[in-house]
Amino acid sequence: MAFSRDPLDELVVPDGTEAQERDLVTDGDVLVGGRSTIEFGVRGRNVLAGESAEFRGAIEADGDCRLDMWCDVAENVLVGQDAYIGERVHIGGKLKVAGDLDIGDDVEIEEGFEANGWIVIRNPMPTIVLLFVYLKHLLLIGEEDAAQRLISELVDEEDGEPDTEPLVIPRNATVGDDAWRVSTPATIGDDCRLHGNVRAETIDVGADCNVFGSLRARGDVTVGDGTRIHGDVTTRDGDVTIDRDARILGDVSCDDLELGPDAEIDGTIRADGEITMRTTERERE
Repeated sequence: MAFSRDPLDELVVPDGTEAQERDLVTDGDVLVGGRSTIEFGVRGRNVLAGESAEFRGAIEADGDCRLDMWCDVAENVLVGQDAYIGERVHIGGKLKVAGDLDIGDDVEIEEGFEANGWIVIRNPMPTIVLLFVYLKHLLLIGEEDAAQRLISELVDEEDGEPDTEPLVIPRNATVGDDAWRVSTPATIGDDCRLHGNVRAETIDVGADCNVFGSLRARGDVTVGDGTRIHGDVTTRDGDVTIDRDARILGDVSCDDLELGPDAEIDGTIRADGEITMRTTERERE
């Protein structure tokens, strides 16, 4: 996992992520910035959440789960390895941990907890935010190798490289069936199935996705090969690129518009600049 900047400065949805009926499901890790609201449950490998993050469903982590202080989880927290629960966390269901449990002061677990390993009552993690501040400092001074080692140790990568990119939700974000709202760029990988309107600084959607909602950005929007957007695509000050065989089941509003071979727009096109139609395939950068 290579980072060139603060990892919480962008919404990143990795390949194959699905927003199912109640849960947001990914094969990799889940990193959630502080004061974000996740209206789904979350299922992933390792789940890490910053201060005052709110989950309105359950958390299922195949690996470790780290919840910083003041986090609120509406339902159960099920952990396949170790759990680190900061002070004043609230869990509306049960906490079940297959490994060790480090738990802080004033934690409220409404339906009780159990752990198969050691249970230590203390403040195990003053703040996950400090971890990312330290990581950002390493990147700013050019210590990319040290930053890489820090992330590798954090997610316990045995081979040094993860098999799946993490799902990253930036600070102060809202993610739910109605909308995914962030004030950062958003990158959605290939083969994703998401529900909700996406609101971001810029939006890049990969190939063969289904987004059941609209896309709205301040800057550029790119829709990958074979992707279906079940809504409008709108940008305030940017361009829109719709790649080969993609389909927009709504209107498109932008400055310049570029259409790949066999791209379709069902609604109205409003382009202040040029409209370009490619007749040959172009390699995505």
